[in-house]
Amino acid sequence: MAALRSISKHPILLLESCSSMAHFKQILAQTITTTIIQDAFHAGKLIAFCALSDSLNLDYARLILSLTKEPTIFSLNTMIRAYSKSSTPEEGLSLYHHMKKTGVPPDNFTFTFLVRTCTQISSIGYGKVVHGSAIKLGFELDGHVESALIHMYANFGHVESARQLFGKSPDPDIVAWTAMIGAWAKCNDLDRARECFDRMPRRDSIAWNAMITGYVHAGYSREALSLFDDMQRDGVRPNEATMVSVLSACSHLGAMDQGKWVHVYIEKHRLKLTVTLGTALIDMYAKCGNIDRAMEVFCRMQEKNVFTWSSMMGGMAMHGHGDACIELLGRMREAGVAPNEVTFVALLHGCSVNGSVEKGREFFNQMVGVYRIEPKAEHYGCMVDLYGRAGLLSEAVGVIHGMPFDPHAGAWGALLGACRLHKNLVLGEYALNKIIEIESHHDGAYVLLSNMYAASNQWDGVSGLRSLMRERGVRKEPGCSVIEVDGVVHEFFVGDRSHPNFREIEAKLGEIWGRLRLEGYMPNTTQVLFDIEEEEKEDSLSRHSEKLAIAFGFISLGPEVPIRIVKNLRVCTDCHDVTKLMSKVFGREIVVRDRNRFHHFRDGTCSCMDYW
Repeated sequence: MAALRSISKHPILLLESCSSMAHFKQILAQTITTTIIQDAFHAGKLIAFCALSDSLNLDYARLILSLTKEPTIFSLNTMIRAYSKSSTPEEGLSLYHHMKKTGVPPDNFTFTFLVRTCTQISSIGYGKVVHGSAIKLGFELDGHVESALIHMYANFGHVESARQLFGKSPDPDIVAWTAMIGAWAKCNDLDRARECFDRMPRRDSIAWNAMITGYVHAGYSREALSLFDDMQRDGVRPNEATMVSVLSACSHLGAMDQGKWVHVYIEKHRLKLTVTLGTALIDMYAKCGNIDRAMEVFCRMQEKNVFTWSSMMGGMAMHGHGDACIELLGRMREAGVAPNEVTFVALLHGCSVNGSVEKGREFFNQMVGVYRIEPKAEHYGCMVDLYGRAGLLSEAVGVIHGMPFDPHAGAWGALLGACRLHKNLVLGEYALNKIIEIESHHDGAYVLLSNMYAASNQWDGVSGLRSLMRERGVRKEPGCSVIEVDGVVHEFFVGDRSHPNFREIEAKLGEIWGRLRLEGYMPNTTQVLFDIEEEEKEDSLSRHSEKLAIAFGFISLGPEVPIRIVKNLRVCTDCHDVTKLMSKVFGREIVVRDRNRFHHFRDGTCSCMDYW
């Protein structure tokens, strides 16, 4: 209080050192008693501190505004801006109506914040009204307003409106260019987004981030990493947003070497390991097959939120460590972090891969009974998978029929997978019919039932399904496996002969088959979908994409380096058997991430315990 009294004539100066609301209230009391608060300039400073600082308090800011006889446009804009970022953005619109009634003329910043508000409240109607007012008052082509409008229209899917607005600008600034890139990327037109990006007269880190993020969200992870390389060559320093997007691309591809490089860059340049960045690192290491390194990052993070915990738990579940996933829940509760719906997806998945039916049922019941979290489609799908994998097919069907909304294809797909595992062809046919009622082009469901028919030598069933696929224009997604060697991602498709090292790969495959046959290996041809000669079936199996990728790993990586593969489809039975045997015969650690989970092959065994 001594410091406050010493400069009581200038209390506004104390805002520079103000670090708490308690201190702020003392300053506010001083301004009221000395009538300084009636000065519009000083009132604006107080409002800005309340509304925009870390000590966010919009109620106090609104109180100060009400005590100001003639608030400035700065004060009013500050409040609209603060509301646009708050949980009550519509208050900004009511404040704008108040401005019009009191005759305070808006400026370009007013419309920038108002457009952001319309985006926030998802109201294209209000957005168009605000846009019309901006045109009427001559602010439409202001750089800030224009960029906000482009972003708004893109957000509502009106990309043509965004394009027309951009085309009107005689000299769009970098913000407008970036907004237009985001607009094209949002509607998945990456070619036009890239064309726009390449035409930019100047690019900052935000523009690079917009293009990289667009690639990542559309699933073009290789293009994202390539553009990240270009960004560095261009001398643009990446920031946290860049790193999060790049780590996401590495996660998708299983490109751990590049992910490690990003981690080293973060440490070398002393980027703060925020919750968002740390969680992205955990996700990258987990999805690239190094769950131990993911746990190291997790343990080093000083601050963790529910998504950090959920990401670590999801990683454990993905790697088959169901017990560790459940144990993390206890530590999470001790840390005072309440689980959310994402956490329960990880928990239920962990119980499923672990075969812990009772635990899974208990967690599912706790969602509503303890945490007041209403189960969503993903949670019901996890329960179907949990019961189905354990062979409790009746219970799995009961979960589907008991869902409070129409069952989704994922739930029926989980049931179909369980039918394959437990060889229940009749229920499998029922599940397929339900799936194609919802998604007639769900190629994986047709293939899964075809495998079941083929396994029981019902070739008429296989032919019938293949005819149905042709009739409906359903095409089977080709198997694709990727492996990273020295930071370069190599891609293999089933039967692929295009790789520059194919002759070496073919020779290595010949050596592998020779060694495996000496160990008694016999190809499991039951899941080959064609009624063809056995020798042709064996040749078809030998060229599955993961076998080609693993052979490339044998010739490219030292014997002590784990071979890590990412596959877009579920691993077939033969590839699973072969990889187990390879890990034993050649003494190699092989890690395969398929569509459902990770498989760690060591010494002839798999971490999934043949339960996938």
